Amino acid sequence: MSLPDQLRAVLTPLLGDVAIDNLTRLTGGASRTTWAFDAVSDTRRALILRTGPPDDIHAGMELEAQVQQRAAAAGAPVPHILTASDSAADVGSPYLICDAVPGETIVRRIFRGLDDAGRARLLRQCAEALAAIHRADTSGVEVSAPDDLADWRARLDDIGDTTATFEWTFRRLAEQRPAPSPMRLVHGDFRMGNLIVDDSGLAAVLDWELTHLGEVYEDLAWFCIRAWRFGAPATLGAGGLGSVESFVRSYEDAAGIHVDRSALRWWLTVATLRWGVICRHQADRHLSGETPSVELAAIGRRVSETEWDLLDLLSGGGPA
Repeated sequence: MSLPDQLRAVLTPLLGDVAIDNLTRLTGGASRTTWAFDAVSDTRRALILRTGPPDDIHAGMELEAQVQQRAAAAGAPVPHILTASDSAADVGSPYLICDAVPGETIVRRIFRGLDDAGRARLLRQCAEALAAIHRADTSGVEVSAPDDLADWRARLDDIGDTTATFEWTFRRLAEQRPAPSPMRLVHGDFRMGNLIVDDSGLAAVLDWELTHLGEVYEDLAWFCIRAWRFGAPATLGAGGLGSVESFVRSYEDAAGIHVDRSALRWWLTVATLRWGVICRHQADRHLSGETPSVELAAIGRRVSETEWDLLDLLSGGGPA
């Protein structure tokens, strides 16, 4: 059975008899395959299909759906989900189907369309979205709670190659770890590139496959590493939109909690190290011949960039 026929069989019990039109595979997405299509009856409804095999790293599709629904109930902007399944029986692999959200995801295009007021508004909306995600009710949802630092230590060890800067950073982080804060739902990959932006600002938060329980600092810090500024200066350290301090203050206002700046610096170092390990892993995929790719090789060259950022952070520097 073809994919359009499979989608029609899945959606007919939910929407009535529909035809599948304009099925198009979209670019982007490292761990999931994404398709856009229309479900057509007496009306035309734009939908998104995400598929991907199960693994030990990414959340299952049903968990993604549950978590997004909980986040939406807490006030976070997310796509409306029609259905999700961890079974491969319906469309050949686990899947999630949601409404398409109009807007832009290409970060450089987003930046070009923003003036100072627009950047400030979007930054505030990002902070408010994170606050909503972090207050979501996870009771009855089986969300994992990994140790972020130990996780990345293990992944680097699996590669079998390291650098002096990475090793020194791991030691410093272990020695200076702040006291733990309450565990909350975290997105796990909240950054420019995983957001849909329209004329009113933040329209939706995408790509929930790394969601888990963790400290709120993890999401706050990940948004502020150099990679997600896309060339913007360090003075726009929060996603290339504004200062880290203005982002944190907006988050504090929305969440009603105090953000320890020292703990945030520790987590910003963890986030930068995480990106460095990811870059090293992507290089290994190319160099080993597993996935020959100019893109992976280019990402691998950014290991030295993350080493510089780590040394800067450990010496008291970093984004503003």
